[in-house]
Amino acid sequence: MYGLVQNALLNCDPEKAHDLTINWLKYSQSNLLRCTYSQKVANKPVEVFGLQFPNPVGLAAGLDKNGECVDAFGAMGFGFVEVGTATPLPQSGNDKPRLFRIPEKKAIINRMGFNNKGVDYLVEQVKRAKFDGIVGINIGKNKITPEENALDDYLICLDKVYAVADYITVNISSPNTPGLRNLQYGEALDALLAGLKQRQRELCEQHGAYKPLLVKIAPDLSDEEINSIATSLLTAEIDGVIATNTTLDRSTVEGLEHADEAGGLSGSVLTEKSLHVTRVLADALEQRMPIISVGGIDSAEAAKARLQAGASLVQVYSALIYHGPKLVQTIVNGL
Repeated sequence: MYGLVQNALLNCDPEKAHDLTINWLKYSQSNLLRCTYSQKVANKPVEVFGLQFPNPVGLAAGLDKNGECVDAFGAMGFGFVEVGTATPLPQSGNDKPRLFRIPEKKAIINRMGFNNKGVDYLVEQVKRAKFDGIVGINIGKNKITPEENALDDYLICLDKVYAVADYITVNISSPNTPGLRNLQYGEALDALLAGLKQRQRELCEQHGAYKPLLVKIAPDLSDEEINSIATSLLTAEIDGVIATNTTLDRSTVEGLEHADEAGGLSGSVLTEKSLHVTRVLADALEQRMPIISVGGIDSAEAAKARLQAGASLVQVYSALIYHGPKLVQTIVNGL
């Protein structure tokens, strides 16, 4: 059935297809229609960040930006679902068109720009979810917020999501918000992490519960930059790292339609780049911090390679668009 639906969706405008899918999942997740995508997967529990994951395969942030379909993705068999990126204020994102497919490479380019309904809306959606797996919430800054005031936005979001999230991811690696990736380096990174860690400690005391704090990094980093980021993460006592976000590199899709569109490239073309970052990061961290690896994971073999490279968990996104929910079952059962 998914094949028929997929063919129809892939012939639609990419963003329209995305919106139709999210609306369908939101509508169907609480009734019998969820049987169209619900499936059983093997029970492969793993403990990471002090949390019990039903299995190590999760949904990456960006697909369910507003946390509206947590139960639907849970029904597909994901061990954890990461929603967002959420920002303090609702924002419409960048001008359309801003989402492009490169089907020859099973790749996607997006320059969405953190379009979302705001962190308050997301929190209310997550509160309603009945999913018994792990829910992570990915937070960012509003486009109108100056780079030097980025910490303020992250703290607003951290305060609001802390009670409902199982873990929180700080997104400083999207290529679609001007200046955001500058927060990955040197003093700017250290100051941001210090401020977030202090607030995490305060919120832990306030709520009587410790919620792990993760940072998501870009794939377009040199080995030296990865090592520097690892040092900063360890110094700040951050709980985990997600590697990686989308890439600006177009070498793998050069000459194909839409390849020159601005934005972040994702899909199987990111497999080797993200795997390399995971390996370098794992070496730099020396098993002192868990890694969630994401980017081009489209099979059980690709997922195994990330775990062997040092990751504790994996996430998928673009491959789900091209392969459908069955991919989740295939990866989980194949691990």
